[in-house]
Amino acid sequence: MSTELDSSTSKFSDKYRFWLILVIALVVMQVPVISIPFKWFESFFHEISHGLAAIFTGGSIVRIELFTNGAGLCTTRGGSAFLISFSGYAGASAWGMILYWFSSMHQRLAQVVSLVIVLLLATTLILWVRDFLTFTIIAILLVIILLKFKLTNLKYLQFMLQIIAAVVLLNSVRSPLYLIDGRELGDGAALANMTMIPEMIWVVLWCILGLLAIVSVMKLKMKTIR
Repeated sequence: MSTELDSSTSKFSDKYRFWLILVIALVVMQVPVISIPFKWFESFFHEISHGLAAIFTGGSIVRIELFTNGAGLCTTRGGSAFLISFSGYAGASAWGMILYWFSSMHQRLAQVVSLVIVLLLATTLILWVRDFLTFTIIAILLVIILLKFKLTNLKYLQFMLQIIAAVVLLNSVRSPLYLIDGRELGDGAALANMTMIPEMIWVVLWCILGLLAIVSVMKLKMKTIR
């Protein structure tokens, strides 16, 4: 009887864990100081997605810049201009989804995901950072992830990675909306110039991709607890 009760309690908590994580992420995004590193993570995933798109299409990364307000810039050379411009917001959605999936599946996978992020941050720091501010921001992100390896209980590592993933996912829905500023700057304007498809269409598409990423994570969690 006790075993059945424990099992049902566990399933109940697992069922609503994703929603709890999302609520915590929403709260974190509103806290001025605490939200800053999470914004940097989202910006990093956005910019590295531009860079990886350049590399995968035959180009290269010249430099990556991050700013204290959560903005960023990835300068590339060569590659597919379309895919590079499209991959920033789309890539952030994919990173958030993958990060949540793998960190939720198993505690050891959470460690592997952390190691991948460490390697990506370290590679960026060595190869593509040219200014002190970006160096400082990425070094702080690197320290945050490395400190998570010190957690004796891997459940806490999973929880922290899930919070980061949830913030990235939520920002992947919200961030494209900042392009609606009438200035015709940024990825949406670049794609509009290339394709003659209005910037608003690209903004809506990126927001939809962000929502689909959140829904896919939710569905995966529901299947896991059945």
